[in-house]
Amino acid sequence: MLHWLMRLRSVLGLESSTTGHGEKLISALGAALGILAVYWLSRWYLDSTGSLLMVASMGATAVLVFAVPHGQLSQPWSVAMGHLLSAAVGISCQKLFPDVPWSPALAVGLAVAAMHYGRCIHPPGGATALTVVIGGPDVHALGYQFLATPLALNILAILLVAAAFNSLFPWRRYPAYFARRASVHPAPEQSLSGEQITHEDFAAAMAEVNSYLDITAEDLVELFHAAQAHARVSGEHPQGIVPGASYSNGRVGRYWSIRQVIDVPAAVTDDPEQEQLIYKVLAGDGAYATGICSRAEFQRWARFEVVESQGRWLRANRG
Repeated sequence: MLHWLMRLRSVLGLESSTTGHGEKLISALGAALGILAVYWLSRWYLDSTGSLLMVASMGATAVLVFAVPHGQLSQPWSVAMGHLLSAAVGISCQKLFPDVPWSPALAVGLAVAAMHYGRCIHPPGGATALTVVIGGPDVHALGYQFLATPLALNILAILLVAAAFNSLFPWRRYPAYFARRASVHPAPEQSLSGEQITHEDFAAAMAEVNSYLDITAEDLVELFHAAQAHARVSGEHPQGIVPGASYSNGRVGRYWSIRQVIDVPAAVTDDPEQEQLIYKVLAGDGAYATGICSRAEFQRWARFEVVESQGRWLRANRG
């Protein structure tokens, strides 16, 4: 019986909580304050029925920005553009296909596609697209004005409350970019083997973060094994440095960095320590900064060449 209960738990996706009671209460309080601001603005611009529909959509956003403040789906771009793109799609569907039974389904489907291509997946956006289609005459009468009032003002309200409220707690700054946890662990100088990190280690690390993470320990282990498989194909430091190419230092977390070689002056000496090059940091530690170093120093820093693909940095395959 216990075996079947554990199996049922896995099928249902029931994950053990990794957050403390204090974190749960903070999330609840923040969500209440965020919705208080959104509800007031909605009541100001729409009648009571319309405001309730609007609050239903923003209520889902409140769950994300206050309970999962560091999640990708909770970040300002996802929140703002997810709602705005979805609303624009929903309004267009309502205008083109009014009173058509399948119009709500079309609006939600197209909203999901728009959020994918806009890199702003935000689940409550689907509710916003549905709201503008089935919201009734008051909502329909607003047309595209709905994007500005009340939607944009509601988005601004909840984002401002999220930024201000979460700033009170150093471990949950919002947006996630400002989350600067003091690292108690030294920077890893080399990759760790699979025998050194266990499932229990991942579970303990998730608990140490004390913030809701939208991933299970099992998923982290799978990602770790997949990353190890990619790491095995890593060669030594690149033999040549190509102008215009991008390179990674091969590290992880806050220590990871991508540099692009801007210019490599013609060699005037046989000593690579004296030959200078100019680079720009494209991503990671020191992003958007520029620097100058010797070709030999850059070669020691670089682990391998990389290329950008759909917003991700991958190893380059030079023949």
